[in-house]
Amino acid sequence: MYKWLPVIKEPADLKKLNTKELQELACEIRSFLVEKVSKTGGHLAPNLGVVELTIAIHRVFNSPRDQIIWDVGHQSYVHKILTGRAGLFDTLRQFGGLSGFPKLKESPHDVFQTGHSSTSISAALGLAQARDLLQEDHFVVAVIGDGAMGGGMAFEALNHAGDMGTDLIVILNDNEMSISQNVGGLAAYLERIRTDPKYSRLKEDIEEILRKIPAIGGKVIKSVERVKDAVKTLIVPGMLFEELGFTYLGPVDGHNLQKLQKTLIGAKHLKGPILVHVLTKKGKGYDFAELQPDFYHGVGPFDPLNPPEPGKRNFPPSYTEVFSDTLLALAKDNEKIVAITAAMADGTGLDAFAQQYPARFFDVGIAEQHAVTFAAGLARKNFHPVVAIYSTFLQRAYDQIVHDVCMQNLPVLFALDRAGIVGEDGETHHGVFDLAYLRHIPNLTVLAPRDENMLQHALLTGLSHEGPVAVRYPRGKGLGVKLERPRRLPWGQGEELRSGKDITILAVGSMVDLALKAAEQLEKQNLSVAVIDPVFIKPLDDKLISRAALNSRFGLLTVEEHTLAGGFGSAVLEYLEMSGHGDVSVRRLGIGDHYVEHGARDVLLAHLGLTVEQIVQACLEMAGRGKVVSWRQSGNE
Repeated sequence: MYKWLPVIKEPADLKKLNTKELQELACEIRSFLVEKVSKTGGHLAPNLGVVELTIAIHRVFNSPRDQIIWDVGHQSYVHKILTGRAGLFDTLRQFGGLSGFPKLKESPHDVFQTGHSSTSISAALGLAQARDLLQEDHFVVAVIGDGAMGGGMAFEALNHAGDMGTDLIVILNDNEMSISQNVGGLAAYLERIRTDPKYSRLKEDIEEILRKIPAIGGKVIKSVERVKDAVKTLIVPGMLFEELGFTYLGPVDGHNLQKLQKTLIGAKHLKGPILVHVLTKKGKGYDFAELQPDFYHGVGPFDPLNPPEPGKRNFPPSYTEVFSDTLLALAKDNEKIVAITAAMADGTGLDAFAQQYPARFFDVGIAEQHAVTFAAGLARKNFHPVVAIYSTFLQRAYDQIVHDVCMQNLPVLFALDRAGIVGEDGETHHGVFDLAYLRHIPNLTVLAPRDENMLQHALLTGLSHEGPVAVRYPRGKGLGVKLERPRRLPWGQGEELRSGKDITILAVGSMVDLALKAAEQLEKQNLSVAVIDPVFIKPLDDKLISRAALNSRFGLLTVEEHTLAGGFGSAVLEYLEMSGHGDVSVRRLGIGDHYVEHGARDVLLAHLGLTVEQIVQACLEMAGRGKVVSWRQSGNE
C-alpha cells in the first residue's frame, strides 16, 4: 500500500529522496495518520497540518545531533514516523505502547518531554546555552504553534533569547493566519536577502568601515538603523520578533517542501536567534479535518469514511455537558455570572455559553495565570467568574490562585474538568494533583461530586458562596443518574450512603460508585461495610468522620482517584490525629509516588488498584480475611 514509508527507517533516509518522492511520501504519511488515528484515537488535525514541515525539518537538520523540541508535543506524530516508530503506531496511546507526546525513553530523537504548551522556547534556549557552555556544535530548534506562542511563558523566553543573542531557531507553525499575495511577495524578497550569507557579510563589513570614521561613524550607523527600523515597522510582518532581538524569516508556505527547505537552510547560515514563520493548514489532506479542525484536533476512534458528527450528544451526558447545561441555566437567572476559558471553550463546554452570552464570555488564550487573575479582577467588582480549566492545566496558575484569589477571599469558582485519570493523553494530562495543591490554601472550598446530578448541586452551591470554590469532576460520561433541579448542598456536610459496622469506605467523587458496588459484594461475604461520600474535601465533615471512626470495627478505607501524598486520605489522617482518633486503623487506596502513563482509563485504574475487586480485597485484608501480600503488590501504600 505504501511505497516510501517502509523506506524511511531514520531521518537520514529522507535525504535520499527527490522533491517528487518527498511529496509522495507526504501523501502516504497523511493516509497513514488517518488510518492509524482512526483506530486508536489521538491528535489528528495538528499532525496532518505539519507533514511537509516535519519532513523539511528532518531533511535540513540532523536529528538527534541537532535537537528538535516540539511545543505541547501533540503534533509530533510525523516526527515519530520519520524517526523509526511507524511500526509502533498500532499501539499509539495504548497502555505500554507509543505515547502521543515526545518521550525521552522512547527515542533519542525526543530530546525534551512536552505536554503543556508554551514551554519549547525556554527549553530550547536552555539546551542551546548548555551547548555553548560545553563548546558543542549543533543546532537547536523549537517548533511552536501560534496558539502556544500566545502563552506568557513563550514571550518570556523570546525576550530572554533576544537579549542573550544565543544561536537558536524557533519555527512558528501558524495554522490560522493568512497573508495577502503582495505582502507575501515582499516577505519572500526580504527573506532572500536575509538568508544570503553574502548579504550578512556585506552588512558587517559596511558597519565595520563606518565605525572607523572618526567622530561620525557611530552616529551614521544609528541614523541608518533608525530609518531602516521605521521602514520595517511599516512593511515587515515580523517586526515584533525583530524588536525582541530575533531575525524574522517568512512567512513561508508550510506545505511547499522546496520553499521550506530553502528557508531552513538559510536560517542555518544566520547567527543569533532566528524565527521562521510558517503558514500551514490544520487538518490538511483529510476533508473532514480541514472543514472542522477544532473537532478533529483530538478524537477518539472513528470510521474514516463515515466520521462522527460534531455536536452529537449521547446518553448518558458527559460531565462536561452537564457542567455546560447547568452553567447556562444558572447564568440565565444571575447576570453576574461570567465564564472564562484558557483557549479551551469546546473542551470545557463553554462554547455554548459563548454563543448565548457572548458579552459575559472571555477566552484569554493559552494563559492560565492571566485567566485566574483576570477572574479575580472581575470578582473584585462583584461579578462571579467561573474559570473552567482542565485540572492539569490549572497547575500552571498556582500562585495566582493563592495570592490573587484566595488571599483576597474572592468569589471565583474553579471548574476543574478532567480531574483524575484522563486516559490516553497520559502523564502530562492526568488531573491527579489538584486536591494536594488546593486543599491547604486558606479560604478555598473544594468539592468532588460523585455523579452528574451532584455536579449540578455543587455548581449551584459554589456560585452561592461569597468566597473561592473549586469543583473537580472527571472526564467522560456520567453514570446516567436522574438529573434533578439544582439545589444548594448543606455546607461542609458529607453523606452516608450506606450503613455498616465493620468497615467504612470514604470514597471521593468517581470512586463512590465503585465503593457502593464493593460494599454490596462484601455484604454477600458477611462483611458489613458503610460507604460515605464526603462531598466536601475541604472543609471536611468532622462529625461524620469521627462517627465513622468510632463505629467501624476494622477501621476506615479511603479511596480516591488522586495521589496519596496530600490527597483526601491524607486529610482524613491529619484530622484523626488532631482530634484524638490517631489509633483508628486507616488504609488508603490511590496513586503512589509515581507518574501514571497513558492508556485506557479502565486499564489504568486496574493497574493502580482502583477497581471494585481491589476495594473488596482491601476490605477483606482489613478484616483479616485476605492475603496481605496482594495489598503490598498494589503499590498503593
